[in-house]
Amino acid sequence: MLLRGLGAAFVVALAAVRNLQYVDSDSSALICCRRDLMLGNGQALSAGSYAVVVDKLFKSYGKFEALRGISFTVKQGEVFGLIGPNGAGKTTTLRIISTLLQITSGTVTVVGTDIGKHAERARKILSYLPEDAGAYKNLTGREYLQFIANFFEDWHDVGEMVARGVSIADLGERIDDKVETYSKGMARRLLVARALISNPKLAILDELTSGLDVINAREIRKIVKDTAATGTTVLLSSHNMLEVELMCDRIALINDGRIVETGTPSELKSRYSSSNIEEVFTKVVK
Repeated sequence: MLLRGLGAAFVVALAAVRNLQYVDSDSSALICCRRDLMLGNGQALSAGSYAVVVDKLFKSYGKFEALRGISFTVKQGEVFGLIGPNGAGKTTTLRIISTLLQITSGTVTVVGTDIGKHAERARKILSYLPEDAGAYKNLTGREYLQFIANFFEDWHDVGEMVARGVSIADLGERIDDKVETYSKGMARRLLVARALISNPKLAILDELTSGLDVINAREIRKIVKDTAATGTTVLLSSHNMLEVELMCDRIALINDGRIVETGTPSELKSRYSSSNIEEVFTKVVK
């Protein structure tokens, strides 16, 4: 099947955007945007100020609680990092915000849209790039971007989307070579372009530069930072603490399914008398 090489999570998200039967999408046609949202501390927040509001979010698998009532906000236009040890709940959180996992209890709002009630609407304004995403290897890079752009043809100009993707990937003449000939860094650049091709209001990026060399990682970080500068909100997860410190306006640390600390990199370093975020991370989670 053509979709097999794309990664299950992305296929689900694309199918949802196009209202295919692959996903049980929300049948509601209306979207109810709350102007005032309440966080766990009782503080009222204006929906217009935040791209993401997570409020008392729980996710359970049987008796196991993967998320234990987490709450945090992501401001519009910022790069926000979610970090924590393996198994802390990072990817579960990102997949819930991406509408790929159901909420056990609590609420998640993306640009004013309650994803528990209106997931289909949210999928049209966000993009998700999982760590293990893949591209269809028998397509050229340009053909792959064209394939992706076709899913958005009802509300985007496909030609403009492809041109944007080609520009973001910045692969030169190699954009017309087959994906199977790409290095890992080139393939990841193409996938980042895929994630940003629709100019999403929220881009969710899981382990953005995992496994890449220093040069490719640096180039991909620049692509994301440049995109954020145009107004796209970025929510990312990474085990690379230097990457988090360089890229993120604010950070949340998650451990054992709970948010244990939040703040800007400078605030966190000052709070824990640390010279870098890696030291903060070690002190918080140990």
